[in-house]
Amino acid sequence: MVELEAQILAKNDMLAAKNRGWFAGREILALNLVSSPGSGKTTLLERTIRDLKDRMPISVIEGDQATANDGERIRAAGAAAVQVNTGAGCHLEADMIAKGLAELKPAVGSVVMVENVGNLVCPAMFDLGERAKVVILSVTEGDDKPLKYPHMFRAAEIMVINKTDLLPHVDFNVEAAIANAQTVNPQIRAIQVSAKTGDGLASWYDWLQGEAAQARLAG
Repeated sequence: MVELEAQILAKNDMLAAKNRGWFAGREILALNLVSSPGSGKTTLLERTIRDLKDRMPISVIEGDQATANDGERIRAAGAAAVQVNTGAGCHLEADMIAKGLAELKPAVGSVVMVENVGNLVCPAMFDLGERAKVVILSVTEGDDKPLKYPHMFRAAEIMVINKTDLLPHVDFNVEAAIANAQTVNPQIRAIQVSAKTGDGLASWYDWLQGEAAQARLAG
């Protein structure tokens, strides 16, 4: 089993490297959005697309086990989207991204957001060729999530703490969540947002635009 897992990961890493080169050659910023189910990934994407559509072209690869619901929501928000259903699979893999890109055909210098299957375990292991993983943590979850799922938070460059409008109603300590994330990943950056009210989104957008500029320069 260990040997088989190593072979699967090695093949995935090879395909991810090809994806990364494809993105770099087209100056595309590719981000891998990961979280537990119900964290608000799709809502954050919808709000981001609506707010930034005049400043940066965004397209989305939607990963779910079943249904096309999220892809339809993204298209309604104004972005091109490809739905990738994994069936029993709990994560997206690099070859799925390559097939999605062939259909999506994102523009040079644009942003591609990959909304991974809701899961804080398997997606941490599979490189998709993205520039960075963005882990989204809802305040409706425990602030100890980074300690329970260290591999994911160690793999992420940024942690978006979402649904901050619910803080008065839940038992969630923002400072503890950030400290726990920095325990497993001292370099991780934390941004607090409410995709519903818009609070904190300016910091998220500034980070996105900075990463997009770096992707263009690197290309």
